[in-house]
Amino acid sequence: MEIARSQHPQTTLIRPEILAPAGNWECAKAAVENGADAIYFGLDRFNARMRAQNFTEADLPELMTFLHRRGVKGYVTVNTLIFPKELPEAQQYLRTIIAAGVDAIIVQDVGICRLIRHLSPDFPIHASTQMTITSAPGVEFAKSLGCQLVVLARECSLKEINKIQQQIAQRAATLPLEVFVHGALCVAYSGQCLTSEALGGRSANRGECAQACRMPYDLIADGEIVDLGERKYLLSPQDLAGLEVLPDLVKSGVTSLKIEGRLKAPEYVANVTRVYREALDRVMEALTRPNPLTPFPTKEGGIKAPLSVSERGWGRGQENYNLEMAFSRGLYTGWFEGINNQELVHARFGKKRGVYLGEVTRIRNEQVTVRLEAPLKPGDGVVFDCGHPEAKEEGGRVYGVVHKGKDAVLSFGKGALNFRRVHVGDKLWKTSDPELDKQLRQSYAGENPQFQRPITVEVYGEIGQSLVAIARDEFGNIVQVASEILLVEAHTKPLDTDRLKEQFGRLGNTPFYLATLTNHLT
Repeated sequence: MEIARSQHPQTTLIRPEILAPAGNWECAKAAVENGADAIYFGLDRFNARMRAQNFTEADLPELMTFLHRRGVKGYVTVNTLIFPKELPEAQQYLRTIIAAGVDAIIVQDVGICRLIRHLSPDFPIHASTQMTITSAPGVEFAKSLGCQLVVLARECSLKEINKIQQQIAQRAATLPLEVFVHGALCVAYSGQCLTSEALGGRSANRGECAQACRMPYDLIADGEIVDLGERKYLLSPQDLAGLEVLPDLVKSGVTSLKIEGRLKAPEYVANVTRVYREALDRVMEALTRPNPLTPFPTKEGGIKAPLSVSERGWGRGQENYNLEMAFSRGLYTGWFEGINNQELVHARFGKKRGVYLGEVTRIRNEQVTVRLEAPLKPGDGVVFDCGHPEAKEEGGRVYGVVHKGKDAVLSFGKGALNFRRVHVGDKLWKTSDPELDKQLRQSYAGENPQFQRPITVEVYGEIGQSLVAIARDEFGNIVQVASEILLVEAHTKPLDTDRLKEQFGRLGNTPFYLATLTNHLT
């Protein structure tokens, strides 16, 4: 977390952490190598995603060592309701987590908060979104339980988040606030679904969600079925995407931006984490520069265009494409901008679609003509949507793409499609981009660190003494080293600032890059 002054006087902006999901080791690595400041994960018991691969208690020491060496925090989810008969087992489980050096436990059950405080007077507790905290009194209650951070309910709007911040400051009950910024939304209040258990016998509050909200339903009014056409998925919200409102979230003072997805693949984790990492860096740069319209240098030495944070929609384009390809039932800002149920739930499907390509305009000689609205290339995977997502849908990999004006003629491998089940008027979606997936996998492949964090170096010394270098990272860690050889007067190549930057910038296969160097040599 970084604190910086904005261009507005009397305003201090906090750089929120990017908190990424990790269902397994590969996901954890994908998160770290794409810029996550922290990850959250479950173990083999008492977590709300029991269908994830999850980690074991035996994994904790190695995992936490890996994370802390990379400057990343690790939070364990103990975010289910606990039965009284399970308390002895839960107590031993919590002891193991605390002893392993985990940075915090995310908790739903009030009794578990009290049990953690019985075991440790100061171990960090994060109040889960499933505590349904939507107000300043709720934050105050969480603080009384010993919580050090509150994950607000996902139903909170930006206006309500700002109101909560103001009120907890007035009540002297201030706690850091975390919000979900991206991922699947549960139609049940703050994720406390009872439908799953009622219909499927699997309790979402015990980590066994049956995803009842993703099923088709009929709407019955006055005993009659209402004809809604293709709108059958009445309880399935679009996926949350807070990219458009990222500047507003930063200005609200939230401490952490959480990405949903512990059941998702490592490519998803890498993709979404990178999009929000780069977007947040740009937002902070734009909000804290004296002149936010001035282009600024990048780590690679290039120049990046200025970012307008006064206009919505800046996060579209390549970022939106990446997010839709990662996983999308449609992307929407959720409740951040208030209640709009018609936008939140389009009701046309409840499963992953991807990027919308356009409608089929012609089918001839086993070729499909589409007026493309997004890029498509050979090798991409597509699915034809005829308005009945509950049935088997035709789809496959594109073999050839021939552009004819605004239209594109698509061909497929022999026998890949049943063309009798493809119709003019069908919607076409891109569900797979192998080229993008390959790039994402490369981002966390290999043993050498790929994501690097900035360090600052100060150099001190004078003739006859050792050269002393002091390095600091963005989290306040500091190290000091001194040369064994004493400094002597230079005759040909003095240690000027440029030469020191060149030498100290050679950080090799480390998770750091030299951001600034200050030369105090005399």
